[in-house]
Amino acid sequence: MLILLIRHGLTVEDHPALPDAQRHLSAKGRKVARAVAQVLRESARDPDAILVSPHVGSIQTAELFADPLDFVGEVEVLPALRSGVPPHIAAKELALRGPLVVVVAHEPTLSALGAFLTARPAFPPLRPAQVSALQDGRPQWFIHPETLAQDRLLIA
Repeated sequence: MLILLIRHGLTVEDHPALPDAQRHLSAKGRKVARAVAQVLRESARDPDAILVSPHVGSIQTAELFADPLDFVGEVEVLPALRSGVPPHIAAKELALRGPLVVVVAHEPTLSALGAFLTARPAFPPLRPAQVSALQDGRPQWFIHPETLAQDRLLIA
């Protein structure tokens, strides 16, 4: 099973009237997410599912990745990807979705899920719009959002 963990792109600045879960992507966040999605298109296509946290920025990022990956299904909001939900709950859902699953969420949810999926005590936090690939519970590669370079994913 290939799982692609993607952190949402950069969002607009904090504002008292706009809770974190409601923050939408900034113009730069949209631009970088689109660029990373184009690079990802060369490594993975046709996911079986795209699962996303209920945060607005995560949903917007998932939609930007869906087209380049030729995903014609429904981007599914998975409540288990909310902050504070134990990662094993989301992991059970991933296993039911098929051999290639894209997960778009935020930190620290993604690094907690990555640690659980790799059976490691920790997982490196993802940068905004970063993609990290796990194949059968083993770290594979990541796409650096600033340079768009794909490199080997190393974890302790």
